[in-house]
Amino acid sequence: MNKKLFFTGWLLFVFCMVSGQEYFPVNDGVKSINTNYTLFKNATLHPSPGKTISSGSLLIKDGKIVSAGKSVNAPKNAVVIDLEGKHIYPSFVETYSSFGVKIPERSFGGRSPQYEATRAGYYWNDHVRAETNALNEFEYDNKAAKALVEAGFGTVSTHMADGLARGNGILVALNSDGNTAERLLDTRSAQFFSFEKSNLSQQSYPSSIMGSTALIRQMFEDADWYEAGNIDTRDLSLEALNANMDLPQIFYGDGLYDDLRIASLSQETGVPFIIVGGGDEYKRIDEIKATGAQYIIPVNFQDAYDVEDPYQASFVSLSQMLEWNQEPTNPAKLQEAGLTFAITTNDLKSPDMLFPMLRKAFKYGLDEETALAALTTIPAQLLGKSEELGTLNQNAWANFLITSGPIFDEETILYENWVQGAQNIVKDASVIDIDGSYTLTTAGKSYDVTISKSTEKPSVTVKDGETKLGSKIAYTDGWLNITFTGDADKKEYTRIIAQASNTTPWNGKAILLDGSESTFSISKKASTEEEEEKEEDKEEITPEVMPLTYPNVAYGYDEQPQAETILFKNATVWTNEEDGILEETDVLVKNGKIDKIGKDLSAGGAKVIDATGKHLTSGIVDEHSHIAAFSINESGQNSSAEVRMRDAVNPDDLDIYRDLAGGVTTIQLLHGSANPIGGQSAVMKLKWGSSIDEMVLENTKFIKFALGENVKQSNWGSYSRFPQTRMGVQQMFTDYFQRAKEYEAKKNSGEPYRTDYEMETLMDVLNEERHITSHSYVQSEINMLMKVADSFDFNVNTFTHILEGYKVADKMAEHGVAGSTFSDWWAYKYEVNDAIPYNAAIMWSQGVLTGINSDDAEMSRRLNQEAAKTMKYGGVPEEEAWKFVTLNPAKMLHIDDRTGSIKVGKDADLVLWSTYPMSVSAVAEKTLVEGAVYFDIDKDKELKEKVEAKKNKLTTMMLSAKNKGLKTQPAKKEEKQRLDCDTLETLY
Repeated sequence: MNKKLFFTGWLLFVFCMVSGQEYFPVNDGVKSINTNYTLFKNATLHPSPGKTISSGSLLIKDGKIVSAGKSVNAPKNAVVIDLEGKHIYPSFVETYSSFGVKIPERSFGGRSPQYEATRAGYYWNDHVRAETNALNEFEYDNKAAKALVEAGFGTVSTHMADGLARGNGILVALNSDGNTAERLLDTRSAQFFSFEKSNLSQQSYPSSIMGSTALIRQMFEDADWYEAGNIDTRDLSLEALNANMDLPQIFYGDGLYDDLRIASLSQETGVPFIIVGGGDEYKRIDEIKATGAQYIIPVNFQDAYDVEDPYQASFVSLSQMLEWNQEPTNPAKLQEAGLTFAITTNDLKSPDMLFPMLRKAFKYGLDEETALAALTTIPAQLLGKSEELGTLNQNAWANFLITSGPIFDEETILYENWVQGAQNIVKDASVIDIDGSYTLTTAGKSYDVTISKSTEKPSVTVKDGETKLGSKIAYTDGWLNITFTGDADKKEYTRIIAQASNTTPWNGKAILLDGSESTFSISKKASTEEEEEKEEDKEEITPEVMPLTYPNVAYGYDEQPQAETILFKNATVWTNEEDGILEETDVLVKNGKIDKIGKDLSAGGAKVIDATGKHLTSGIVDEHSHIAAFSINESGQNSSAEVRMRDAVNPDDLDIYRDLAGGVTTIQLLHGSANPIGGQSAVMKLKWGSSIDEMVLENTKFIKFALGENVKQSNWGSYSRFPQTRMGVQQMFTDYFQRAKEYEAKKNSGEPYRTDYEMETLMDVLNEERHITSHSYVQSEINMLMKVADSFDFNVNTFTHILEGYKVADKMAEHGVAGSTFSDWWAYKYEVNDAIPYNAAIMWSQGVLTGINSDDAEMSRRLNQEAAKTMKYGGVPEEEAWKFVTLNPAKMLHIDDRTGSIKVGKDADLVLWSTYPMSVSAVAEKTLVEGAVYFDIDKDKELKEKVEAKKNKLTTMMLSAKNKGLKTQPAKKEEKQRLDCDTLETLY
């Protein structure tokens, strides 16, 4: 084999692409055109994943592959390189990067928020920047390119990672010897999106995940409207968005629930987004599989936590520990699900972490062939470049890797990465690896010598017995120079020089401490059994993977609860119907419904529960809740009617389980009170461990309105957003409803109209197809909103909080609006000064449909006690008081045909209480939702023990990882932010 030609990096220009265009003048020499071929022979070729050619040849010319196969003839002018024993693979393709495109720094301005866009001729929201062309900001980064090349990449799709609609990216060959014209494979590689705002604007909207989702949804509607020629003014953002729709559409997400949001947007807009995942898809892999989307997946598996200190270890939650344990399974889970995915280095600290992370994924089940495809053919396919990249096929770019063996083997060395036919030496194969332990003998004395990283940055340790001596090493062109002191504290040196070879001993000349010359000999030591065991100990042992639960957090179930046939015997049954409270009564639950109510019931195969001395009620319904959400307020505009709380549901929130433990089976997840017109509610059954789709009641349509201090921003220090007064709030409602009427008239006229999701929502309100729950305190504003509703011929559905409801209860009853209030909250802010604990009783006495809500994660699980307070304050009868947290809120939410009472045919949303349900000592022993037991007090004890057992097991695994010398990260406390009406920013 002609090693010299292969190993010395000879004259790259002999076979590189022509460095200048033909019409460029040459002033520094004779103009010539290179037409040489280069033939690599006797290599093991891997043209594509799953295909191998032994003793194959690869022929390249002008930066492209001419031929690859078993028998490739060398043209007369070919340079021939013998690669016997070596392997050739296609170079990798990076699909998601900001390589060479600097992300702008966030700008900060004045005190007041910015509500309007700042750019004329572009979209109405500054965070939509579809006109961005990454080429305009691109500057080739040699340092970053070198790191990517050394990790095996030949091509990068890069973009401006800023904004919701980020414009088009470019496809760049990592050819550091070329120029921009040669490197640019495509000036329009893909169109990019995210849920993140642009750093270039301070425009307030969107300020939440549901706001970002809504804006993107509206943006695509507006793009269609613009494309149809319905807008007279020019919009450069929408023009660019439409022009780029022929490209791959890549959407960056920040985790599992972003994945699902993007997939939902894809279905709604008809845009086939390629999803950049968060690496936690394994948690709900069946839901991910159902999306049918294509993915770009990171492999930034985290290090174990340092849990050596028990106090610090207590900070680490079970969820955090499970993520460390389970996330390396993610690529294998995607593979098992049959999903198409590429692998990205995005989120890795540096590209050189790719191979260690992949090897870890292999231990957890990822197939090497799948991994190779995820780095070569799949990225090329996603970018629409299968003919040009990711393979060794004819006419593809000559981007390929030369390795010492199978590419993912631990011992394999990546020697070279050729990009567009240009050679990049990663490790000089002519340099002999001399790492190891040796015995050096000179002048009748022996020393122990250890050499490491000889092919990179060599280092040496020299010992005289147990004494470590000062030492230095140089290893260049096969020649070894070692200098070491005669004593650890002295500055007199012994110097040796020898030519290294694959076998020892190496002999040569030594210059001793006194300057005299001598000979020396270096012999490699045979590895001892102890050293081999030590090396094995350093290897990461694949830990046991903890099983997934539903949901995959503390108190998650091993199996998702299913509806059962259950017979409750001899209970005191609170029916909330005409039958009232029934003593010693049986209730049969079957197929998720209440099947029978009576005495001495029986049912074959039913699980029989002795409820003697216990009370069975319908599940509690919390009309006003802020649990189970990633965000609560979209505060960027005075109206956010277009946003949907469904887009912010967090089905893994432990507060769901806590609510179930308090007997709550249904909640209305409300938008906050940051603006007069808030977002659309999500009415949810609390099916712990189920999907968002299974929890949310799709046909129950509500929207949050708000009045008072919050919406006029009395306490927020904001002075620029309308309205700033209570009068302004009234005027804003009138204006928006009038616009909604005009919108509906245009829609019904048969003429073309722009779909406006905000107006669609308010139109539903006018038509009483969507119902208002309004945050309220002061009687004047309560009257105002009822009058506005009367003027537009619809009814307000519910006033929530309504702490001055007792002042206007007669008017509320006349209007037909319900009141959902607190039992005994008052004086926590100025507009609550007139609140009294008799409020609920007075409203009820005047014929107002009355309920008690929580608006608080802690109170939500004690609503049974809140209902009892109305018996104390106002003497409400016990059955009516109980309805305040069950049937009445179910009526408010228009779901009383399904839940809120115990009646044959209704959903089996039931709670078995240990005693009288409104007692402070009452405990929910079982909570059922649609016939499935989602909370069981005995099971709860088991789950608590399991949480501790899992944490102990995972702690042991992490300690073992640290003891083996693996990297760890500091213990971090997982903070939980409790969200409420006026939470403007999600912090965790």
